[in-house]
Amino acid sequence: ELRHRASPWQRNLGYPLAMLGLLALTGISVLIVCFHVLELLLDDAAMPRGIQDASLGQVSFSIFGSFGAALQVVLIFYLMVSSVVGFYSSPLFTRLLPKRRDTPLTKIIGNCVSLLVLSSALPVFSRTLGITRFDLLGDFGRFNWLGNFYIIFLYNMGFAALTTLCLVKRVSWAVQAELIRAFGEDG
Repeated sequence: ELRHRASPWQRNLGYPLAMLGLLALTGISVLIVCFHVLELLLDDAAMPRGIQDASLGQVSFSIFGSFGAALQVVLIFYLMVSSVVGFYSSPLFTRLLPKRRDTPLTKIIGNCVSLLVLSSALPVFSRTLGITRFDLLGDFGRFNWLGNFYIIFLYNMGFAALTTLCLVKRVSWAVQAELIRAFGEDG
């Protein structure tokens, strides 16, 4: 219903651009994680431990300078939004989704706790995937398991594989549905 009420500009330009943007952000995230996996295999310094002597402003946290730092911010924001959307889309937590003017206090508290846990995990998540090396004003590099190569390697490989699988599945199903619709109307 929302699609039918959307303007032609929104349908023909806005939605495809938004989809291309999401595909680009997902692809960039997977490429960065794959690059981080290669770094993990070649260099022990790629492990997401705390930064010892790097002062803020003296050392660049991105190899691409300001553009890389801006890209990291956009990717972290994208991961935050996709985590929240994925959380509320899972069958276990769809009942927790608040409803306008009809949300009990216990559900509001559950949402606050869920969002707090997701936002607290985001810095560790982004460091573990190699998206950023910045400590985000907390020394998240002190976790002992962040020094375990196998956990970090499997976490990165799992993220890259599952994200690629979801991306290919989503894109191929959309293309498949359009082909069926196009050939179904002609035949």
